[in-house]
Amino acid sequence: MEIADILTPAGVVANLRAANKRQAMQELARRAAQLTGRHERAIFEILLERERLGTTGIGHGTAIPHGRMPDLPRLYALFARFERPIDFEAIDGEPVDLIFLLLTPATSGADHLKALARISRLLRDKAMCEKLRGTDSADALYALLTDRAASHAA
Repeated sequence: MEIADILTPAGVVANLRAANKRQAMQELARRAAQLTGRHERAIFEILLERERLGTTGIGHGTAIPHGRMPDLPRLYALFARFERPIDFEAIDGEPVDLIFLLLTPATSGADHLKALARISRLLRDKAMCEKLRGTDSADALYALLTDRAASHAA
């Protein structure tokens, strides 16, 4: 699975503004609703439900909020770089500035796990994260995220 299979240019936000985790989740849900055609509130509730199980802030300034949605036809991703890092209750206590949202069909099973693993590998690559932090352009972020050579190195 490639990042380009689940992420479109419309799903990349270069300078997301949010004061806290809840506000960030609301804004991500709003943008994900535009991508998926699903209701913003339903997406927000799914993301909150997952966060109640434990933070999706995986450390080093990154987070992967995710959830399964009934009747979703395929996997959807949204990537955002925050204008300023926010407290996301990450496992290492560091504020988050790179976030990769993943929504999958309720019946996706292995595809959900493969996508999470793929995104996790990408965000664990320190060089990649520095490149992502170094650009203010959504187009450049999308190009970095979907570059097969760079993403396979992750």
